[in-house]
Amino acid sequence: MGSDDITVVICAYTHRRWNDLCSSITSVVTQAPPPFELLVVTDHNDELGDDVVDFVARTTPTVPVRVLRNTGPQGLSGARNTGVAAARTAVVAFLDDDATADDGWVQTMVAGYTDGRVRGVGGHARARWPGGRRPGWFPAEFDWVVGCSYPGQPTVCEPVRNFIGANMSLRRDDIIAAGGFHTGLGRVGRIPLGCEETELCIRITRSSAGARLVFDPAMAVAHRVTEDRTSPRYYLRRCYAEGVSKAAVSGLVGAADGLASERTYTAVVLPRGIASRIGGLVGLVPATAAARSRAEMATQSAMIVAGALVTAAGYARARLSGATVPERADSQIPIAVAQPALRKSGT
Repeated sequence: MGSDDITVVICAYTHRRWNDLCSSITSVVTQAPPPFELLVVTDHNDELGDDVVDFVARTTPTVPVRVLRNTGPQGLSGARNTGVAAARTAVVAFLDDDATADDGWVQTMVAGYTDGRVRGVGGHARARWPGGRRPGWFPAEFDWVVGCSYPGQPTVCEPVRNFIGANMSLRRDDIIAAGGFHTGLGRVGRIPLGCEETELCIRITRSSAGARLVFDPAMAVAHRVTEDRTSPRYYLRRCYAEGVSKAAVSGLVGAADGLASERTYTAVVLPRGIASRIGGLVGLVPATAAARSRAEMATQSAMIVAGALVTAAGYARARLSGATVPERADSQIPIAVAQPALRKSGT
């Protein structure tokens, strides 16, 4: 397999991220080696699609770029399915419209597919905070709130249950065989629901004995965090929405798989994070930084507890209310273009 077996899909829905989107596109078309193609899918926003076409024409990238309009239901899942359907390569990679791929992103991704059992390769998403500094109250254990990697994720290449949606790739045939991303899940506009990639990854690994999804931290992207996502209000709102999303996924795939990673995270990662901060509070801290450091450690400990409780509340309410996600249709991929990949080499 080579870089010409990779199609990159970027989904976009708003002009509010225009500068980020342009940077994201640029980070893909300047990859060495380059992917076969970049698909930019706009989500029911024709004006945005036209502007992307103009931007691509002005920049004249050496990598082919196609701008598509989401032909499925509005939302990230529908847009991703449109990209998968239009792709013509063995692997489809997904990059968020506010994320930029590091140099060598495609090359690292390709190396991960050497083993034919590997059905997907994902990587690290580091937060790019406003002003270059994380808010003092924001615990790193909850960086998933802003779509970024967090403590507890692998620090070396190893199998995982699912990827962070901002930076992942999957074999196209597997996505199509699984029916695509569930359009009853996933972000629609600014509504902070998610877990559509979790549900799809679980279905893919269930479908084939020995199938592996591999996390490689060297396959990295920078994911911008906007100012509006750095408030405690957004933090708690997103935690609650995550609980609701986890309940939806568990209802579809069962709690054993739907909560497998979350059990370890809750039982190990969060207690370890609190313990380390308490240790800092009672330990020796340089006098010049004592007040600030201790205040931040205490606040972060409280926010870890608050985030865990609010997430659990969202999960419990969704389960107790009997709210369900409609059963997935046999395929969420637009039928007219869900054709086998035209390019394949190696495994």
